[in-house]
Amino acid sequence: MWGVWMQQTGPFDPAAMLEAIPEPAALLSTQYRIMATNQPYRALYAAEQEVIGHPCYEVSHGYSVPCDQAGESCPLKGCRQSGQRQRVLHLHNTPYGDEHVDVEMTPLTDARGRLTGFLEVLHQVREARARVGDREGLVGRAPAFGRMLSLVHRAAPSEITVLLLGESGTGKELVARALHESSPRARAPFVTVECSGLNEGLFESELFGHERGAFTGAVSRKQGLVEAARGGTLFLDEIGEIPLSLQVKLLRLIETGSFRPVGSVEPQHADFRLVCATHRNLRQRVKEGLFRQDLYYRIAAFPVPLPPLRERREDLPLLIASLLQRLPEGNGVTLAAQTLERLQRYPFPGNIRELRNILERGILLADDGVIQPEHLPRECLESEPLPWQAAAEELDRLPLMPLDQLEQRYLQQVCARFDGERRELAKRLGISERTLYRKLQRLPSEQRAGPDGADAGGQMG
Repeated sequence: MWGVWMQQTGPFDPAAMLEAIPEPAALLSTQYRIMATNQPYRALYAAEQEVIGHPCYEVSHGYSVPCDQAGESCPLKGCRQSGQRQRVLHLHNTPYGDEHVDVEMTPLTDARGRLTGFLEVLHQVREARARVGDREGLVGRAPAFGRMLSLVHRAAPSEITVLLLGESGTGKELVARALHESSPRARAPFVTVECSGLNEGLFESELFGHERGAFTGAVSRKQGLVEAARGGTLFLDEIGEIPLSLQVKLLRLIETGSFRPVGSVEPQHADFRLVCATHRNLRQRVKEGLFRQDLYYRIAAFPVPLPPLRERREDLPLLIASLLQRLPEGNGVTLAAQTLERLQRYPFPGNIRELRNILERGILLADDGVIQPEHLPRECLESEPLPWQAAAEELDRLPLMPLDQLEQRYLQQVCARFDGERRELAKRLGISERTLYRKLQRLPSEQRAGPDGADAGGQMG
């Protein structure tokens, strides 16, 4: 857009144009340098004289190299390669601490179509925090959490139906509430329907309400949950538990956007944004005939997988600190180093809900305000190190050595225990078969037996 504007109007003041953007924005050179910023950008990061001329990755992340060289996706690089606008969720350093930011990068061109720079606009992500806070909500900074958050941030402003997929205890209701609070419907009600507790007799009455005298015991009119959610968000938790016989009634509500209270002949208009959640594999339940296929495609417009706690272990200290701050009597309570080590080994089958229960127990048992290993449940104490932790412990015992020697030592061990073909081993190691061949060539001759039993120095198939 800016490139087209430049072609039509000629020279312009970039600083004045940036000030017209309400969110933090900066003009970047093709070499990552910050050329101009607006007031919201300066307020978020630093005074203008401290950032002009500096690389964007240094100001935003404290890196000495571009994002892609530091293990992250770089929107500027993606923008340069594609010639199109890019959006990437990043974790930025700010004076207030680390914050999740949705980075929007747009290429700028001159009248001849030549790339002259980039416009960077930083959209604040309100759905989650990356640091400890006393308010309820999503907290995390692990890559798996970031991937989930990126989807949530994209879906929140829209009306699309979202399906949250995750194990029990992963925080599906918190994610649903974050979707609601970041949507245009945030000021209207957020209504939760516990689908696992709805039987055939309660379903219509709970969801659609009933009129006085509709059945025995209906002494007054009752508002249903669909009506209570008018203008807001209806969250159907554990939708996979709805009996097959009742799914057609839910499908009719979604398709027609209307419902009738029990005992009424007049249909009413439904007005809600639908968010559903389940720990079930709904595709499998469709195959088994336990979930209607047409209902599945109605609710699965935008699936969002929630990572289990075992996939975001780097978030464990942050989650512990946040939960302790929110729990009764938890403020000021800490964990001994050995306790955190034990929890790092534990697989958490109950996810964040289980972690909360463990901390509540620890608070009650820790008389001096420090949760010790003996305050943990027995299953936490009996858990074995996870594979990556066992490998890390083995590395700790090794003497310092050149990296190429360490790689050779690892390849020797891998080749000794891997029974498959060399092609499969290369795939598992994340390298090409030819690269694996070259690495095996550098091993001592007595260690060159490939994973498929052939000599590594032989011809590659």
